[in-house]
Order: sequence, then C-alpha cells, then structure tokens
Amino acid sequence: MKTLLVIQHVPHEGLGTFEPALTRAGCSLVTLHSDDPKAHWPKITDLDGLIVMGGPQGVNEQAKYPYVKKEIALLQDALKAQRPILGVCLGAQLLAAALGAKVTKNPQKEIGWYSLMREPGAEGDALWEPFGQTETVFQWHGDAFALPKGAVRLASSPLCAQQAFRYGTNAYGLQFHVEVTDAMIRTWMRANKQELDGLKGVIDPTTIRQQTPQHIDRLRELSAHIAETFARLVVNARPAPQPNAERRTPNISSEAIAHARRR
Repeated sequence: MKTLLVIQHVPHEGLGTFEPALTRAGCSLVTLHSDDPKAHWPKITDLDGLIVMGGPQGVNEQAKYPYVKKEIALLQDALKAQRPILGVCLGAQLLAAALGAKVTKNPQKEIGWYSLMREPGAEGDALWEPFGQTETVFQWHGDAFALPKGAVRLASSPLCAQQAFRYGTNAYGLQFHVEVTDAMIRTWMRANKQELDGLKGVIDPTTIRQQTPQHIDRLRELSAHIAETFARLVVNARPAPQPNAERRTPNISSEAIAHARRR
C-alpha cells in the first residue's frame, strides 16, 4: 500500500470528496496537522506522495506561522525525489513558492462560485481530461502565485490569471477548490464569518448558498476524476529510493531554491 501524506492547516479544510477515491485506489492516508508543535514530520523517503490542503495562513507569514517554511522544504524534497504532489489553494501557493515563484495578494478576493477557463497547456493532461473550456468552481482565496519557471499553466479565471499549473509530470497546483461539499461550504462560511462581514458589498453569502446546489454535483464529478487520476500517479510511482540510492531530480535551479528558503 502506498503512503500518501496529507498536510492540513485547519480542521475544516480536509480532503472532502477527494478521500473516497484515494482510499479506493489503495492509498494509505496519513494526516499531518502542520500547526501542531508535536506533529511528526516524515522524511520524503517514507512517502509515496503528498497532498497539501488550503488554509488561512499565508506563504509570506512565516514569522507568524514558522511551520510554513518546513512545508516548503518538504515540498522541495518531494520535487527532488519526483514524488507526486497535489497542492490545493494554500497548498498550490506553497508549491509555487517551493519552485521559486512569488506569492502576492490577489487584486480581489475570490470567495464563492466563479468561472474557470481551460488554458491550452491543459491539452492532453490526464488530470484535466473532463474539464470543459469553462467550468464553475468554488474559490476561497486572497493570495495568488506567479507561474513557476518551467511550469505549464492549465487554467485561469477573470480575477486570477494563475488558477492551476503542472510542474514536470506529477506535481500539480490548484488555486481553486473541487474537494468541497455543501456541508463544508456552510462550515467554511461559519468559520470565516468575520472575513465575510468585512467584504459586504463585494461578496454575498446568500448568493453563495443559492448557487451551491446548482454547481455542487458537477464539482463532485471533477473532484472524483482529479482524485482518481492523482491516486494512479501515486500508486504507479517508483518505490521510495533508499537514502544512498541514486535518483534523478527535476530541473529546479539553485537560485529558485535559495529564493524560496529565504521566504
């Protein structure tokens, strides 16, 4: 059985609809709560894949959240070892930072249901196979990332140019959320009520609740495909190399690594 590490930043932002497909595929899921000072941080040689979920923390808030630096370092180790990686929202921003890309404030927050546009780079990508030219997905983010050097842009939105990317053949960053359920969305809205109250006139919680039944079934279909496709990457990946074994590494420049570690 393959060991898949899931990094979770807050209790209410878990795997959601990803979980059933991952377990059916034979992945043993190990959850790491990164804000827990007693959390055990495994070595990459003990893992067959890595999923990094979302959260309110920021890549550039390492003084406030020191474990963010540890996550970036673990992602860099996973990239070097060519382990399959899936980053969602904050996870995508952390993956971009691990590759040396800048993470900044997006000009406008995306919270709720928004259009997502397929980019030419998604052509032939197995993860992106069921996506139409335009889909409606759930968003909850205020930060955005630049496209990492050497990465392929897969999707964009009118408010955020970088919505998804692939690096190499098995590392993916998704700014949007396909893993949410109706219940998760309601929980997020309660947990982030203060944020929503500060966005009155820009974000309408009532509209989000009304739109959810219109789009949640299609979102579940896309989520199942992404989880199943990513699980195949993990299950079919090469066995974890021994510490002294020779291994190929992706072309991540020393400058990019240095830049990310300084964050």
